[in-house]
Amino acid sequence: MSLNLRQKQTGMANEEVYKILIYDKSSQDILSPLIHVKDLRKHGVTLFFLIDKPRKPIPDVPAVYFIRPAPGNIQRVVSDAAVPLYDTFHLNFSSSIPRPLLEDLASGLLKSNDAVSRVSKVHDQYLDFVTLEDNLFSLAYSNCYVQLNDPKAEQREIEEIIEKVVDGLFCVLATLSVVPIIRCPQGGAAEMVASALDQRLRDHLLAKNNLFSEGGNFASSFQRPVLCLFDRNFELAMGIQHDFRYKPLVHDVLGLRLNRVSVQGEKGGTKSFELDGLDPFWVANGGLEFPEVAVEIENQLTKYKKDVDDVNRRTGGTSGAEFDGTDLIGNTKHLMSAVNSLPELTERKQVIDKHTNIATVLLGEIKERSLDSYAKKEYDMMVRGSIDMNELMGVFKGKGSKMDKLRFAIMYLISLETVPQSEAEMVETALKEAEVDTSAFQYIKKIKSLNVPLTSASAASRGNIVDWAGNLLAAGMKNLLSGDRQLALARIVEALMEGRPNPEVDSYVMFDPRAPKSSSGSHLRGPFKEAIVFMIGGGNYVEHASLQELVSRQQPAKHIIYGTTEILTGAEFVDQLALLGKKMGLGANPAPSAH
Repeated sequence: MSLNLRQKQTGMANEEVYKILIYDKSSQDILSPLIHVKDLRKHGVTLFFLIDKPRKPIPDVPAVYFIRPAPGNIQRVVSDAAVPLYDTFHLNFSSSIPRPLLEDLASGLLKSNDAVSRVSKVHDQYLDFVTLEDNLFSLAYSNCYVQLNDPKAEQREIEEIIEKVVDGLFCVLATLSVVPIIRCPQGGAAEMVASALDQRLRDHLLAKNNLFSEGGNFASSFQRPVLCLFDRNFELAMGIQHDFRYKPLVHDVLGLRLNRVSVQGEKGGTKSFELDGLDPFWVANGGLEFPEVAVEIENQLTKYKKDVDDVNRRTGGTSGAEFDGTDLIGNTKHLMSAVNSLPELTERKQVIDKHTNIATVLLGEIKERSLDSYAKKEYDMMVRGSIDMNELMGVFKGKGSKMDKLRFAIMYLISLETVPQSEAEMVETALKEAEVDTSAFQYIKKIKSLNVPLTSASAASRGNIVDWAGNLLAAGMKNLLSGDRQLALARIVEALMEGRPNPEVDSYVMFDPRAPKSSSGSHLRGPFKEAIVFMIGGGNYVEHASLQELVSRQQPAKHIIYGTTEILTGAEFVDQLALLGKKMGLGANPAPSAH
């Protein structure tokens, strides 16, 4: 977008154009992780406003709009131009504006004198997704899991949801300038999205001036990436379990959102911190277990103190030594070196202080809620496929919030191949005694009971949403951790990228939007150097970390981008399960508070 206009020619030289940025709430979320106020200033943006807030006219100043193509936004643009609030209007839509809305814009502008002439440009930017890291994005599509798994959802509603997901993925692919090979399990939301996206890409590629040039911005090679689509039910446990790595912990416990986290300060009040690619500690240590992070903070602090002492020693002179003028040049060099190192030392100290603050708050939560114990017991339970009943019941009487106990109970249901009815009732009774809303627990129990012989995802019917949700969930019960802690998702992605015959992925559907529809496309099954992994129905930092661990093990190096309809904490995902339980008439009244 480059904020559309940077300079204007005035006589002898270029002059910076000062401008105003107008955005809506969804565009604010898109911009927030990517660009800071100081960056906007560099682009000449002096003021910025939400489009739905009252605004006063600012004549002789151009306005850059970055908004979603929605009827309300179109009406506001028309009324802004009619006043007019600004000198010229540069309209940028986050996704392709539908023709009916474009016609509404044109007819609205024609009703006002000079309004049309004030609109300088109209752009489709294809940026309707939130980029959180170089290899992590979200469509910020709320409650997608509930909408896709709602037993009362009609086919038309499901198709609208699928279309919305396809719109977002098309924006991502247009931005990367790649047309991928698409792979997904048979049946369910993943295949519905894959099929619709394949058709969207085929239709677009027929146009002379299309958005795709192979080997665009994604990677250095000219090879096409593979887009691996999954439904959340593929590996349900990863949306619920407690994880003890730094990045997932910060997200799950402290509510990391749009790369910002707020924590309580020592003297009261709230401190807000940015955690993004510009933070070297966050980038280097986000995937480590929490105790390792605490050690690394201590190591960095020790190194910082040593470097500060070194600077002081070099610039302070030797104690008791007389200054005879012979080392004037040497002393001056030391002083210059010290002055030059001060900004770097200051920056390092700020990063250390930030993560000390965050780690201190995390440690308090871990101790108060025994989060380390939850993470270990859930992991052991998944690996063994069983748990001692005394240990299980002890969890419900021990530390932890209501939500922690509910998540543990659901993990128990998912981890065991078969759950005796008597044990399930004991767990449910323990939850009720702890005043926990059991809607989510009963929902998973109900879905599991519909699939007593655990069926495979390939048997799922695409037509019946309840059927495929149940069948995929049952398959997801099997997709647990393998012995080396590699998630099923990472295992499957690795197999899809290798492209060798593999019973786990041989049944996966393949779409190639560049190949004739009649072609099987078998010659493009891999190996792939790059992959885009997309989780429909909510993703999390646990899966992102697992995929990056996979990348770190690969030789030669590979590249994986992880995306999802929305990034959810364990508590947020369980809330969606509870909502589905209530829609099915399950559960009790108490609400699991204190996420």
